Amino acid sequence: MDFIAGCLGGAAGVLVGHPFDTVKVRLQVQNADKPVYRGTFHCFQSIIRQESVFGLYKGIGSPMMGLTFINAIVFGVQGNTMRWLGEDTPRNQFLAGAAAGAIQTVVCCPMELAKTRMQMQGTGVKTGYKKMYKNSFDCLLRIYKQEGLRGVNRGMVTTLVRETPAFGVYFLSYDLLTRSLGCEPDARFLIPKLLFAGGMAGVISWVCNYPVDVIKSRLQADGVGGVNQYSSIADCIRQSVRKEGYMVFTRGLTSTLLRAFPVNAATFATVTLFLMYAQPENRGPKDCEPAPTQTEEQTRPTNL
Repeated sequence: MDFIAGCLGGAAGVLVGHPFDTVKVRLQVQNADKPVYRGTFHCFQSIIRQESVFGLYKGIGSPMMGLTFINAIVFGVQGNTMRWLGEDTPRNQFLAGAAAGAIQTVVCCPMELAKTRMQMQGTGVKTGYKKMYKNSFDCLLRIYKQEGLRGVNRGMVTTLVRETPAFGVYFLSYDLLTRSLGCEPDARFLIPKLLFAGGMAGVISWVCNYPVDVIKSRLQADGVGGVNQYSSIADCIRQSVRKEGYMVFTRGLTSTLLRAFPVNAATFATVTLFLMYAQPENRGPKDCEPAPTQTEEQTRPTNL
């Protein structure tokens, strides 16, 4: 039941947040010498004007396909880790979240690679351009044929460095927020409190790990059109800082934070409501958890 609820919640989060993610990626990887977009809102306007509203949803197939696996991995690892640790404390929430984030990287990295490549396809063109990839699966298949497994796993190290602390911070933030808000089953305004806690936990997690995400996006977008600009993670960091300064690590941050709150709020609300209606024998979510178990493990949205 938790698995189904997590998948539905993740799907809701992707539908709400993918347009913001497209804007974030476009801003992160655009040429600093000849920038196409002046900022977040200009990027939104330009994509809609040049590529229609559907341009904001380019590459959505990849995160949708990966949701089932990612949610299963995160929920399973987090729950088992909490059982192994034996005590529901903020420290253990961080460790369990970090473990879940690290292991789900295996699925997350190829998924985000396909998403990034699809999002960059046909930048600034509404119609009449030749598509390099038909869909997310075709994208990964073509990358595999050209570059092998190494190409499909491009950005794996940076994804691991991002996801491990990101999920740790997320679970820790959510735990502390729900405790401080007093989210008891019979508390007033329980759902708004849950929405706020989930949304803010996502925002906090992104702020802490955003610089790594910029480098990850650049490495995964590198090679589009057959031209490789970076030879390694260090080279990507060095070139980015030399050309654009340290502010490069904040590129697309506005759209990311605008996305983080509603995505995590929508995901959490969907999970909670599904479990409340699917399991009417439960009186309510205990300690703000959508899926209480015998070990008091917490269910969290996985789309940061």
